[in-house]
Amino acid sequence: MKLSFHGAARTVTGSCHLVETNGHRVLIDCGMLQGGREIEQENAEPFGFDPAGVDTVLLTHAHLDHCGRLPLLVKQGFRGKIIATAATRDLARLVLLDAAHLQEEEARRRARHHRDAAPLYSLIDAMDALDRFDPGVAYGDIVTIADGLSATFHDAGHILGSASIALEAREADATRRVLFSGDIGGAGRPLLGAPAPPPEADAVVMETTYGDRQHRSYQDSVEEFLAAIEDTFTRGGNVIVPTFALERAQEILYVIQGGIASGRLKPSVQVFLDSPMAISATEIFERHPECYGPDLATLFRHGQDPFQVPGLHFTRDTSESMAINRIVGGAIIIAGSGMCTGGRIRHHLQHNLWRRQACIVFVGFAGTGTPARQIIDGASEITLFGETIPVRAKVHTINGFSAHADQQELLVWRRAIGGGGTTFLVHGELPAMTAFASQLTVGRVEMPVLHQQFSL
Repeated sequence: MKLSFHGAARTVTGSCHLVETNGHRVLIDCGMLQGGREIEQENAEPFGFDPAGVDTVLLTHAHLDHCGRLPLLVKQGFRGKIIATAATRDLARLVLLDAAHLQEEEARRRARHHRDAAPLYSLIDAMDALDRFDPGVAYGDIVTIADGLSATFHDAGHILGSASIALEAREADATRRVLFSGDIGGAGRPLLGAPAPPPEADAVVMETTYGDRQHRSYQDSVEEFLAAIEDTFTRGGNVIVPTFALERAQEILYVIQGGIASGRLKPSVQVFLDSPMAISATEIFERHPECYGPDLATLFRHGQDPFQVPGLHFTRDTSESMAINRIVGGAIIIAGSGMCTGGRIRHHLQHNLWRRQACIVFVGFAGTGTPARQIIDGASEITLFGETIPVRAKVHTINGFSAHADQQELLVWRRAIGGGGTTFLVHGELPAMTAFASQLTVGRVEMPVLHQQFSL
């Protein structure tokens, strides 16, 4: 069995791992690199393997950095099946069509400036990729990929439908199991259940996004978020929340509803979910009760919508989004993207970042080089749409809302697997990986570089 790494190698985005065994080639995830302009250009570079030679793709979840290059894979010759949970399949439809739309929009913008205008992939390519998806697998089911080769999806507790995938191969008289963590969620979250106990494995490929730090407690994070809203409204400003459309936007709505129920926030508070993808993702949540945590399941069972805030406005149209920018205070504006690399959040930053009354609340990971990371790291100004915008708004970074496990939770997950074997650390910046590796006490640890191959 051979295992090679073609993304998320000493960086946080672009997950893509290839297993070759029994004459079969299985790709686990095919994600997009995210960050600055140079990183985006790397998405067009060769995969490091022949897409036409891949037989099957196993998809851990629908975040862009795990599924975003699937249309390119199909465009370059992949003709096999894409296997994922039903919820991941539904969310991937949103993510890939939106990504293709943005690629085409960016290509038109470049053409207007007489630059290379070819998109990475088109809407047709995205629809071709969606045609490769199987109907969807359930957690715990054993999926036969080929003779002597099977996969089992285990709930990763990260976003709706997310999974860790155990790939089992029989070679000669030996059976080997490689466990791919995907992205691992933390325990005690209100919307989803905790990650399922991981199975035994001979080798583990695991994420290390927060391998060097602990999160604040969830309740402390909720308190900081509500206090930031109260403080900002007292100053007469808006609260801007850059957020990922899948799971994080829904969790923020749930927290705001809880703030109203407890009397911390007024029922009349104006909340704008300014993300067509997040609006659709919220609707998809209601279709997949198999993924709910106990709190969410109880609310739905009693006919309560946990995301329905009294003053909530869904803004799908561009004109509605633009109208929000006339509001100078008293609004909570939730928009994508979480790293501020694109989407409508950039316009809201342009109109609020320079206002001392305003507040920007980051509730997720921000990769190196992204506008979000620049603001978090204390930049006095950033560039948006060719304009220099001073950073005068108050900035909060609340990692307790993160959908990723922290260092201690990652260690608990890895120790539950037991045994020795090799642990391959991916999906993390090198300092986080190194800090996490120093805490591991079982087996060998590897931190692969791009396109590095190992024999198992």
